[in-house]
Amino acid sequence: MSIYITQLIYIKEGEAETFDQFEAIAIPAIARYNGRLLLRMRPAENEIIEQSIESPYEVHVVSFATDADFENFMQDEERKKFLHLKEQSIKSVVLIKGVKIG
Repeated sequence: MSIYITQLIYIKEGEAETFDQFEAIAIPAIARYNGRLLLRMRPAENEIIEQSIESPYEVHVVSFATDADFENFMQDEERKKFLHLKEQSIKSVVLIKGVKIG
């Protein structure tokens, strides 16, 4: 059964370019671990119907074949070489893990 990871990503002011540099490494790595990037979006204020939290900079939805595939992705050596870019650019992330129903 596939797992689904949704991330609400909040970046530090002025660090969008650094964040994009990290994503250029991290996103291609997903496929090496039986994963697929299903959605990557930047929500616009005029598209939000209701909210009680800060708007994220980006929202990612990714699927992996198994939990082990997700864990292996997180330990990817190439990705880990660039974690300094993530730490420099990301203020916080809300990670929601789930499965498809229906």
